Amino acid sequence: QVQLVESGGGLAQPGGSLRLSCSSSENIFFFNEMGWFRRAPGKERELVALINVGGKTTYADSVKGRFTISRDGLKKTVHLQMNNLKPEDTAVYFCHARIASRTNWGQGALVTVSA
Repeated sequence: QVQLVESGGGLAQPGGSLRLSCSSSENIFFFNEMGWFRRAPGKERELVALINVGGKTTYADSVKGRFTISRDGLKKTVHLQMNNLKPEDTAVYFCHARIASRTNWGQGALVTVSA
């Protein structure tokens, strides 16, 4: 059973920064891809950023130029650096890891952007 544990959520002011981390119980290079999704209040879960096993990254248009996904293989961790945060970034952020058709999720980390 893969375990994914998020950390780093919290409260930030508009224009501020936060860094989310996702620690995996497994070698992260076992996964076809890892990344982050989010669910804002009253909305469906949506893709934020992905990184595949080859290192290719994908971002939602709404976060391009503001968020950066990265990984540390030795620490089995994937990070999401979030800069220039906006109130509309407020959501629960979920770590995601996929092996073929099997998807694993973390428990979620709340990010609130408010003045």
